[in-house]
Amino acid sequence: MTHAATLKRTLATTPTIELGAREAGSGGAGSGGFGPGTTTVVADGNGDQERLARVGLCRVIEPGDLAALKAFDGLSAQEIWDRLHHNRPEDERWSTRLATADPHRDLERATAVGARFVIPGDDEWPEQIDVLHEAGQLSRRAGVPFGLWVRGRANLRRAVSRAVAMVGSRACSSYGEHVAAELSSGLADNGVTIVSGGAYGIDAAAHRGALSAAGLTIAVLACGVDVSYPKRNAALLSRIAEDGLVVAELPPGCAPTKLRFLARNRLIAAVAQGTVVIEAAVRSGALNTAGWAEQCGRTVLAVPGPVTSRMSAGSHLLVRERNAVLATNVADIIEATSPLGTGLAPPPRAPQTITDTLSPDVQRTLDAVPVQTPAPAVRIATTAGLDLPTTERSLRTLAALTLITQTPTGWRLPPPTPT
Repeated sequence: MTHAATLKRTLATTPTIELGAREAGSGGAGSGGFGPGTTTVVADGNGDQERLARVGLCRVIEPGDLAALKAFDGLSAQEIWDRLHHNRPEDERWSTRLATADPHRDLERATAVGARFVIPGDDEWPEQIDVLHEAGQLSRRAGVPFGLWVRGRANLRRAVSRAVAMVGSRACSSYGEHVAAELSSGLADNGVTIVSGGAYGIDAAAHRGALSAAGLTIAVLACGVDVSYPKRNAALLSRIAEDGLVVAELPPGCAPTKLRFLARNRLIAAVAQGTVVIEAAVRSGALNTAGWAEQCGRTVLAVPGPVTSRMSAGSHLLVRERNAVLATNVADIIEATSPLGTGLAPPPRAPQTITDTLSPDVQRTLDAVPVQTPAPAVRIATTAGLDLPTTERSLRTLAALTLITQTPTGWRLPPPTPT
């Protein structure tokens, strides 16, 4: 029995399967650029077959596969799935994986770990990710995913309605780790979701910063949502799945590869309103994410670091050559990622001191008062270039503010207060 026949038989004999939201469906427009068709998602109907086709294609076609994008241009997911089962010679590079593709098994495996499969048209589908349909290619990756595997209780679409991506070096410095945690915590306090890749270094610090503020954070993985990679972040990923979301384009059980990381980066950039790069070397995956953010029309920000640190060279490159916004605090990020004219940050100012409130004549008088040897009012007036009555009034004002001290021989500044 062929795989297609097995799938049809399974659909006919399995009346109830947990397949996710079914309010509305979608075809090619959000399927990685494979055609403009739409499919209504209805129980045990074409919608389920469309969903199962997308599940199967997630395993058969590599994320962001540019060759597949070109080969199947204009086709819906269901049409691609059916075509692959005809074993055409030009489709051999993908059809050879059909033997290992079992959509029902993948859905059951996802359910076992509390995950679900979200497709275009579902209530939970983040519509901003559809920008990848027009964003072009980078590192030979491109296109909208066939669907997203989502683990966690939060609603993905609502979670990314206000989100910022935090990316950077795995081998970060203590400075970078501190900044990532502080910025993420501050953004979470302001209701911003933190999106990152669940890796060591900056990613992990960003996730932990958001969690420490009881905020929402999303880990976008280059493997299945049931795979803890890297292994030392297993506890962190479990915590994110409990309090936030773990998202992947690949079906359960898939391991990460270099190309899958590059494909994953486009999702991080697309779902967030802006991407903040913290400590990235000149050759860094974080710069690939920044490139995707640029192609998606998203804001790119960079945190400055020591000029002697090679881990900050990539961040400085973004500012110098690619017009990235310099980010030094939470207010900078909120302003840059908010709709135009909103979230504006006040200009930086030094704390106001009491001398900032003095009138010009009083300030001139204060400047003329000696530090050690007391001077009479007439000498202070001469030094300040003011008449004596104005100087005397100013001296009385300064004395009331305890900014100067009067002695039997004149006026002077008070002795410094011991630390």
